[in-house]
Amino acid sequence: MDNVNILIIEDTPQESDRLVKVLEDNNYTVSGIAPSFKEALALFYKVKVDIVIIDIFLNGVPDGITFAETINTVPEASKPFVFLTSSTDRKIFERAKLTQPFSFLMKPFNELEVLYAIEMAVEKFYEQEDVFITEEEDTVISSDYLFIKKGKSLKKVQIKEIIYIEVEEKYCNIITEKEKFVILISLTKLLTLLDNAIFARTHRNFIVNIEKIIEIVPADNLILVSGNHKVTLSDRYKDIIKKVRTLK
Repeated sequence: MDNVNILIIEDTPQESDRLVKVLEDNNYTVSGIAPSFKEALALFYKVKVDIVIIDIFLNGVPDGITFAETINTVPEASKPFVFLTSSTDRKIFERAKLTQPFSFLMKPFNELEVLYAIEMAVEKFYEQEDVFITEEEDTVISSDYLFIKKGKSLKKVQIKEIIYIEVEEKYCNIITEKEKFVILISLTKLLTLLDNAIFARTHRNFIVNIEKIIEIVPADNLILVSGNHKVTLSDRYKDIIKKVRTLK
């Protein structure tokens, strides 16, 4: 599980220092701090970025908006971002709004505002409404990661590391190469969010990563996967055999 990486674009050291403390205290990783448009753009394409917190005014000009406009022109490079400002200028707000930020934070910000804004940015960016159901733990799925809510913060789990998923009442147990995660989501909904070229249902209670299959034993209704795990294979889902090119 990885920390969520956040790029800060802020030209006031006191403000960036406060943001860094809030983020690191809540297990987020600050991937960089940029005080200008030029440095922000260079960092954006150089470091790992999941979310950007952008001060609208950099050195007295609204270069934060220009930055947002710039990254929006390349859809595959786009990331969710949150604006930070002390400006009350309506024209500036209207221009900033056109870039479709996921939230506005007014200075001076507080910790909960920042954390809620990050959570909402991830949820809305991946177009999954009402995913964060509990205060303890839940998830949002992107093409490469699960963003799992842990307490006040989000964590990233690489989808390619998932070996299999098992349902247990309302919860899904996600088994990865390193850890086990428990999230509140139905197996049916989870399957619709995952790539069906990689993940397949093997039983009403199981989804398996096809790339992690070691052996299929149809006579025993059994699939052996990485890590010496065993997954149930029911007759209804034996078509999975057609998806596996090679049995190791």
